[in-house]
Amino acid sequence: MALCGWVALTLGAAARTSPAPEPTRIIFDTDMGNDIDDAMALALLHALQARGQCRILAVTLTKNDPLAGPFVAALDTFYGHGAIPIGVRRDEGGKNNENRFLKLADAHDGEHLRYPRDFDNAAAPEAKELLCKTLAAQPDGSVVVVQVGFFSNLAGLLGSPADKALVMKKVRLLSVMAGAFQTVEHNNHFLEYNVVCDIPAARQLAQDWPTPIVWSGFEIGIALKYPAASIEHDFNYVPHHIIAEAYCLYQPPPHERPTWDLTAALVAARADAGYFDLSPPGRVTVEADGFTRFTPEAAGRDRFLILNTSQMARTREALVQLVSQPAECQN
Repeated sequence: MALCGWVALTLGAAARTSPAPEPTRIIFDTDMGNDIDDAMALALLHALQARGQCRILAVTLTKNDPLAGPFVAALDTFYGHGAIPIGVRRDEGGKNNENRFLKLADAHDGEHLRYPRDFDNAAAPEAKELLCKTLAAQPDGSVVVVQVGFFSNLAGLLGSPADKALVMKKVRLLSVMAGAFQTVEHNNHFLEYNVVCDIPAARQLAQDWPTPIVWSGFEIGIALKYPAASIEHDFNYVPHHIIAEAYCLYQPPPHERPTWDLTAALVAARADAGYFDLSPPGRVTVEADGFTRFTPEAAGRDRFLILNTSQMARTREALVQLVSQPAECQN
């Protein structure tokens, strides 16, 4: 079934006939700093917000790093949306890789921050607190949650009946970059990073999450590598660009990074654009070693993205155009 058809069914007849749909309300849940695709996915959402296609309600962090929040604030400010609330994580869960680009949050040119921001890490709300506050303020069935980090924040909502009821009432779709649902480099039992870093939380979410889920597996992002030529040429409209600098700090061109997290963000805001197909409905379970197993089920909650050869060029082009779209604050 095509993705647009399934999303139309989840939205209902009124949404299908609406001449001017409202921007998709998005919460972005991320392990910002572990890979550059998180930053690029957030840039993509800012581009879609500038086009009136989505509205970023909040960014919540699954990574406990004192520079993760400041970096997100700097990126949001660069794109002209510095007031977006940011929820931080202060416990010791999750995994902190070497942070190659978060230091841009504190980069100075002379006496001034290269990327200005107004953010106090100590005063920021906890991620779970911000999730609940943000969901409670939204219309019923209106929020799409994009999870591109560890499962801890969202799984943390499922232990409380009241919080789980809030999720069921306010969230219409979870778009998650996690797992693997097709063969990856001849491996039919691929263990994906976001899952294996917190298997108990991943298992809880897979078991108990109460709304439809679209899974973008490892195989999707690895098939859509971001072109190095774009990093080298498309961001030079300003002396310093936070995405191009962060990319080069993470791993400079000619390396072409997979677009894992970007795919989950793209499908969240442009579900009806035909960039991907969908699997039949089913149920995803997370096994003890972190393997994501999909079992077909007629009325299943879950579907995973499928990328056909004929879709690859157009989808990659959309990713590049959106990530490299000039920031609003520079227009």
